[in-house]
Amino acid sequence: MFNALLCVNRFLWQVLVPIGFGTEEMEAVIMVDVLRRAGAQVTVASVEPQLEVEASGGTRLVADTSISTCSDQVFDLVALPGGIPGSVQLRECEILKQITSRQAEEKRLYGAICAAPAVTLLPWGLSRKKQITCHPAFMDKLPTFWAVKSNIQVSGELTTSRGPGTSFEFA
Repeated sequence: MFNALLCVNRFLWQVLVPIGFGTEEMEAVIMVDVLRRAGAQVTVASVEPQLEVEASGGTRLVADTSISTCSDQVFDLVALPGGIPGSVQLRECEILKQITSRQAEEKRLYGAICAAPAVTLLPWGLSRKKQITCHPAFMDKLPTFWAVKSNIQVSGELTTSRGPGTSFEFA
């Protein structure tokens, strides 16, 4: 029985969902909820000094841990919610940049929704040679050749999506 439990636990997906001041709460909460219902082990990590952050619509979200505790962990998926200034807060977090860059380099799954593809991933160079989508208000920030006007766009290990209205499909 113990070996069976180890085998089951070994196949749980390890997912990181970072949050910061101004994160779009629908995107973060829907992602976390859908992934947990699917059986994933989701870690919500704050990029702020505190665990509780105020989301873009004023909702208070409480992270499981600080992003610094995640720096040496291996994740099957790193999924960035959007929002403004949430996507900027994520972009400015050096630890998150390192985690997500390692994710891309090692060909593990990563994704971003809403403003995060343009505001966070693009400046980090993690959307290079990938077809991506984002919130319509940020489409002009994407390289024209790689920008796709679709609700969801999968390009290799990167998945991007448009915004709150596509959160369920993205998750």
